[in-house]
Formats: sequence, structure tokens, C-alpha cells
Amino acid sequence: MPAEDEPTLDPAPPESPRELRFAYVPGVTPGKWIRRWEERMPHVPLRSFMSDGGTQLSVLRDGSADLSFVRLPVEREGLNVIPLYEEQPVVVAPKGHEISVFEDVALEDLAEENFLDADELGGPEMALQVVASGAGLLILPMSVARHFNTKDTVARRLTGAPATEIALAWPSDATDEVIEEFIGIVRGRTAQSSRQPSAQQEKPKKAPKPDLRGTGSGAKKAKVAQRYAPNPDKGRGRGSRKKGKR
Repeated sequence: MPAEDEPTLDPAPPESPRELRFAYVPGVTPGKWIRRWEERMPHVPLRSFMSDGGTQLSVLRDGSADLSFVRLPVEREGLNVIPLYEEQPVVVAPKGHEISVFEDVALEDLAEENFLDADELGGPEMALQVVASGAGLLILPMSVARHFNTKDTVARRLTGAPATEIALAWPSDATDEVIEEFIGIVRGRTAQSSRQPSAQQEKPKKAPKPDLRGTGSGAKKAKVAQRYAPNPDKGRGRGSRKKGKR
């Protein structure tokens, strides 16, 4: 009989369901990937949040995110990195600047302009405010310029400037089936792709249909060679049979 003062052990709390978290830098629009995830993996919650260029990798180092959409270049040590697509560069100027009369501007034609550094100004959002004041021009990915959409500025496609590139990164030692599923969705694999963990296993081959020939009332009977008695009249013309004597 247990002692009256013996403590009782509480049952272990149930394990919380797996949640997939990813971060993305400004300019990345993850809506289509989120919708596909919800269609294929409704039992695994997906949480996303925006990070700036300074934290695009730290969210992976500190465990805040399982994956991160980053803007290259990045330090790749300890990470898996898959480049996804290039971004179109634009030049942003204050409204009324002469570039506003063009659709495309060559970088070499702006050699006399004063260019600002977005990182030195605290990021693209703050840098665009400085551009609007007339302090200089700014080169950004088109997606970033559209995301912040600062008033009193104008953006034009820029030729002759290096393009930036978006990639998907995650810790090398943290790959599992849930992460692999998300990577496949981002890379455009279909739900039936053999490389998707959620894809159904190969369907068992159907057993061959039994051979019903020769059974049942509707079955065709096998052909059987038939012998016929010789026709004595075959090959004779009319009236060729000999008449017997009467």
C-alpha cells in the first residue's frame, strides 16, 4: 500500500504538432507557395514572417525559422542554399528627375549621378525616403522598390547593372521530410512527383485478368478442324453423272 504522502507523477504533456516556419526578405512574395502548402499539407501549420537583409541568416542560426528566402550573396557555411531566380534591377530617383521620360536607363548614362547605399542608410525603406528628398539615386531590385512604393519617387529599369538573386536557405543538419516537402513546392514539383515525401507510394500492379476464353455462354469456341466426306459430284459439270442402266 503506497504511503499517503507519496507524490503522484503528472502525465507527460502531449508532444506539440510540428510547425514549419520560414522567413523572407522584402520583395519576395510567398503567397503561391503558402497556398500550395495548405492544399497538400493541411495537417502541418505554416508560419511566415518578413526579415530584412541583416537578419536573413540570423533567423536560421537562432532557430526562429526553419528556412529563409535570402538575397544573395550570403555566407553559406553550415547551410544548404538553392538559387531560385534573378531580380530585375531598377534605379530610383526623385519625381521630376530626367530618367522619368525613359522606360529603360543605362547605368553608364548615370555616371555623374550621386548614388546612395541602402545599407548605410538603414535599409531600403529609409533609403527611399532619402531619395525622395532629392539627395541622390538608389539602385534596388524592382520587387523591393514596388514593395515599399515610396511617394515622390520614380523607378526605371536599369541596364548594365548586376542582377540580384533570390535563394532558399536552411541549416544543413536540419533537413527532414517536412522541409523537403516545402522545398519541392518552391521548386515547382507536383503532388505526384516521386521526389515529394507526401507523394503516394507506388500503386500495386493490378492482377492480370483471368483468361475466360472457353468459359461462359458468350465465350468464343475454339476452332476445331472438321473433316468432311468427299463430294463425289464436286468438279463435274451438269449432266456429267453417268446414268445407270435401267
